[in-house]
This record gives sequence, C-alpha cells and structure tokens, in this order.
Amino acid sequence: MHWIFILLIIEFQSPFATTNQTRISVTRHKLQTAMAAAGTCFLPGVSSPLFRREPPPLHGKLNPARTQSMFPRFAMSVDRIPATLVAAEKGNTTEVKQEEGSAAEIEKRWEEKEEKSRRSGWKEYLEQAKDLIVGDGGPPRWFSPLECGSRLDNSPLMLFLPGIDGLGLGLISHHQKLGRIFDLWCLHIPVADRTSFTDLVKLVEKTVRAEYQRSPNRPIYLVGESLGGCLALAVASRNRDIDLVLILANPASSFSRSQLQLLTPLLEALPDSFSPAMPNIFSLTAGDPLRMVLDNFVKGLPLQNTARELIEDFTTFSSSLPVLADILPKETLLWKLKMFKTASDYANSRLYAIKAQTLILCSGNDQLLPSQQEGEKLYKLLPNCQLRKFDDSGHFLLLQEGSIDLVTILKGTSYYRRSKYHDYVSDFIPPTRYEAKEVIESNSLITAVTSAVMLSTLEDGTIVKGLAGLPSEGPVLFVGYHMLLGLELVPLVSRILMERDILVRGIAHPMIFRKQKNGRLPEVSSFDTFRVMGAVPVAPSNLFKLLSSKSHVLLYPGGMREALHRKGEEYKLFWPEQSEFVRMAARFGAKIVPFGAVGEDDLGEVVFDYDDLMKIPYFKSEIENLTKEAMPLRAGASGEVANQQVHLPGILPKVPGRFYYYFGKPIETKGRKQELKDREKSQELYFEVKSEVERCIAYLKEKRESDPYRSILSRLIYQATHGLTSDIPTFEI
Repeated sequence: MHWIFILLIIEFQSPFATTNQTRISVTRHKLQTAMAAAGTCFLPGVSSPLFRREPPPLHGKLNPARTQSMFPRFAMSVDRIPATLVAAEKGNTTEVKQEEGSAAEIEKRWEEKEEKSRRSGWKEYLEQAKDLIVGDGGPPRWFSPLECGSRLDNSPLMLFLPGIDGLGLGLISHHQKLGRIFDLWCLHIPVADRTSFTDLVKLVEKTVRAEYQRSPNRPIYLVGESLGGCLALAVASRNRDIDLVLILANPASSFSRSQLQLLTPLLEALPDSFSPAMPNIFSLTAGDPLRMVLDNFVKGLPLQNTARELIEDFTTFSSSLPVLADILPKETLLWKLKMFKTASDYANSRLYAIKAQTLILCSGNDQLLPSQQEGEKLYKLLPNCQLRKFDDSGHFLLLQEGSIDLVTILKGTSYYRRSKYHDYVSDFIPPTRYEAKEVIESNSLITAVTSAVMLSTLEDGTIVKGLAGLPSEGPVLFVGYHMLLGLELVPLVSRILMERDILVRGIAHPMIFRKQKNGRLPEVSSFDTFRVMGAVPVAPSNLFKLLSSKSHVLLYPGGMREALHRKGEEYKLFWPEQSEFVRMAARFGAKIVPFGAVGEDDLGEVVFDYDDLMKIPYFKSEIENLTKEAMPLRAGASGEVANQQVHLPGILPKVPGRFYYYFGKPIETKGRKQELKDREKSQELYFEVKSEVERCIAYLKEKRESDPYRSILSRLIYQATHGLTSDIPTFEI
C-alpha cells in the first residue's frame, strides 16, 4: 500500500508543485512541451528551494539528442546577473533589486554566505533530502542547484555522481562556492529506481559526449563519491578521447575488501518491516563527540559552545532518522549493495584504460570502506593522479561540516582549469578571506615567534614604519634576498595581505608543483597552501603573464642558492651576472621594489652545510639524486647561482630573535621601455636594484642592534604587561 500511495502522488501531482514560497504560472502542457523539446528530465514533485521551478526562456535551437540531461541555464544563479543585481521572486513576477554596498562589501557577504553553507552540510542535507524523497519517482536524471551557475567565462562543467544514497545532494555544502567557477549538474537516482550500473554508465557517458561536442575545448569534471567514484572511473575508461578530470571521494572500488559485502546475507534474513540500515550506516560516519570537544578546546572555543553545538547536531540527527531510513529502505539497500559489487568489479577491470587527470580524496576514519588503502592503490596504478588524505574524516567526506572545502582543495592541487592545460595565471582564483585566514593562522607560530618589523619608503624617500610605502596599483615586482630556508616568506606575504589587502604572487621552484610518484622530494601536498595563495612555477612566461595582469609579484634572483646557503654566507646575495627581470618589468611599466630581510641568523646557525655533506658518500649520492629529480634551473648559468643542489643543511636552533624587513623606494620603469632595451642600460638598472637590496640589508643589520625587543624574552615580558595582541615597539628610525 505504501508504494501504491507514492505512485498515486506522482501520478496526480504537478511536476512543479505549488508551495507557499513560490507559485508558478506555467501550465503542465506547456512545461511538458518545453521538456520534450529540450530532451530534459526534471525532478517531479520537488518542493525544495534548492531547485528552480521554472526554466528561464529558451534561446536558440535545442538538441533533442541530449536526453536525460539539462542545460545549466535552467538553474541560473543570481551570481550571473550583472552589476550586483539579485532576483527576488514575488508571486508570479520577478523583481530585480540593487544590492547595497561596495563591491568589496558584497563580495564579503557572499563569502560569509558560502562559509555558513559549508559549515552546515549535514543539516542542509537532511532538510533537502526530506523534501526530495517525497513523491520521488521516475528514472535517474540530472538537476542543477539554483546557486550553481558560474560567473566565469568558459567555466568547465562539473557532474556530481552520488554515493550509496543516490540523492545527488552530496555537494550541498559546496554548492555556493562551486557555483562561482563551475556549471554544476548533479545526478539524482530515485529511491525506487532499479537502473543497472551499466545503464548508469551509459547515461553519464551520453551526457559527457553531448557536452564534449558542444564545448570540445573545456574539460568536464566528474566528481564521484563512493559508488559514484566507480561510475566516474567506468566512464573515463570508455572515453579516453575526452578531456575528463576525475575527483574521487572514497571510491567504492575497494568494495571487495570491505565489510559492506557482509551486509547482503544479513539484510536478506531480516523481515521486510525491519529496515534499520541507513541510520546505522550514517551513525558510522558521525564524529567522536569527546574528540570533537577536545579538538575545539585546543582551538580555544568555549566548551559551552561545543556542548550546545553537539546537542543541536544530536537533535537534528535524531529527528531525521526516519528520513534516513526512507532514503535506503531494505529493498533499495540490497539493490545498492549488489550494484556496489558490480561497480567495483567493472571499475577495477578497466583501470588500465584510464588516462584522465585524477584526484583521489580518501578518509582515514572510513568505517564502510578501506578508503586510504584504496587511494594509495589507485595513486600507484593511474598514470596522471594525485592523492590527498584526510585522517580524521569518515566515509561521507564531502559532507564533513567545516573541515573539507572542495574548491580550496582544487586550488591547492592546481586542478582547476578551463582549457586543456592548467594556467597558473589565467586559471588562478584568488583566496577568499576565510581561505587566507586559515593559511595565516596555520603559520601563526612563526609569525608570533618572529614578531616582524616592517619598514617601507614613501615616494619622497621618507622611511616609515609599516607598509604605507608599497604601491597599491600593479604591476609591481618585489625583488629581494632569500633568507635561510625561505622563512621570511610567511610574515612577508601575511602582513602585506592583512595590512594592505594586496596578494603577492610568489615565483617558486618547480619542485613544489610536481613530484615523481616514487621520488624522494617532499610531497607536493606539503605545498598546497602555497598554491592557494598564488605561487607559480619559475618561468619567463609566468612572469610575463603576471606582470601583464598587473599583479604584485615576488622574485628572488638568488633562489635556492641563497635559501640553502653555506656557513658564513648569511645575507650574501647570489644573483646571476646578467639581468633577468629588468626588461620584462620595463615592458609593462612595472615598479620594482627592492627589499632586504634579516633575522634568520637569530633563529638558527648552519653547522653542517653542502660542502660538509658532499664529503660523505651517502649524502653525496642523496643530493645528486634529489637534484636530478628536481627540475634543474639555470643550467646554462655561470657562477655560484648555478649551484642549485637540493639538500637540507644541518641547522643548530637558537633562542628565537626577530625578523626585520625594509622595502626601498619603488623604482619606476614606466616610460623607459625603449631605453631599457639597451643591454647596458638594463644592466645598470639591474645593478642598481641589487645594490639597493644590499643597502637595505646593511641598514637593518645596523638598526636591529638598537632594538630593545630583539630577544623573544623581552617581547614576552612586553606582551605580558601590555596584552598579547599589542604591537611591540622597535628601534627609532
């Protein structure tokens, strides 16, 4: 009787049910005509505000061959309306309101909205699932969340392939942010649907091929969660000629080694009226309450807030248990478990055929599948693959509230692109305020220990405390000295961003962007935050693109040779003999800002350097192998700057001192393009910049001697008496 009642609801309910929030004045006949013309299948009977009820006007000729798919324009985001206009529906009409505030204020409100959405994943999922499963029927089909219509030109298409639940709501925490940079479609598989795995593969494949024909130059992203991961692998194995990017979250290709396969005989033995499966499965993914309390305590959050959040989450979860049971009743769960086996066998038998760019996200606390072991297996087998591990996360990785941000992961792995290859400049998406804050807070220890002093120079030559002398408008090229291990980077980039709202794009060594799978270089995942903050591989083409886009660029001509200097070489420049950046800067009229940084000799002393290591056969072999593995730089250069061997010197820690930065007067190159084409003239300016960097270093070395708060002990005493957040004084200028 239960299923007959649902079928009756589907039969007599309008495809777009009238709700208290929205009334649609579209007749069923017209809607069916439009759907038939577009070859589109919408969700019947959905009253959730997640979906747009009425498709916007159709323009152009529609392709009837695109069955079971939907144009992302049917779910256009308010983001895509130009000039900060937002739509507010009233009755049968739509008013357009002007959003108040500056562009920065509007952007801030959007980011706050995105962050709030990301931190309420489970609650949003349960609320939307409750509406979605009412009257749910029909075949699998695509839908596009209301928020997900990208504002970027030529945005790639992202297809989300759901896990065991089949609802297609697994990315609900990420819809806001994904909707800014992707056209996002989600696959919905109704609860009662019994489409086989191979037919699902054909459905997704048909959509992929249709979209590839429509936009052959843009990549198509397949985000597969659990069962959806197998689906993504299967489609990629059958479509090697299409530019696909796979994002696999705990893929179910490990089903044969999981405990899930033991559920099938158990469920078959249970009576039909007893269906506790889904609540139990979801309970396996819940976090440890005690661990949550301890984690928040370490973060400094009040325990009463943590307790209140736990109570709210428990209340929400408990009240939604009937919903969870309805998502996977016994018959559906049995069908899905059998599909898991088919999907796993299908995907594993075709791994050899996959050449798509792949990113695997695996949880360390997945109690349904051995996800980390599977991630490591796929990482070794797939030729173009990266792996990211999340040790504390459960099976439903993408619904972990506040801990996982898919857009940030794509930024950090350089997996976001709008054409065949990733462009570190045109495909770069600046960090949001929350992303920047998290990066800065993750380095708060070194910032606190070094208590950096920043000096800059105004246009009239006056030296001032702070960063008021830095040019606001780009292009700007910061050129300076690279301290030991590059420790000056964190305070420099953080302070410029916080005080001047300027994002500095660093030119970095290629080894932080790529690594051989069996190589010995550090894992590239260690440098994800560098890429989030805009670091690019050192290359003339990248410097060209950055300056042409009026960026603020950070360049260290001494590179690794300065950052890994020998004993007694503190604050010595190792620059190339020939000018490398002057004529490039002059071509775009960039301001060159020379700067010096001192203080690393107050943190540690090199006691075992490159020369010492090369005398020991084992270390000599290791250094040669590491240097060979890393991309060689300046191989044709002469002098010490060409000596870019990769090694880690032995450093004896000291009682922490203080960092000092001095930005010299900006050097104008605007209007000097023709003049600086002359090699001698450009060489003169090159030596002028180098001399200015040396002068800044000498100035700081002299002035720091008179700083009463140079030692960490004196700074701690000052903060104890004036407050932990108080600015610590320094020497007089």
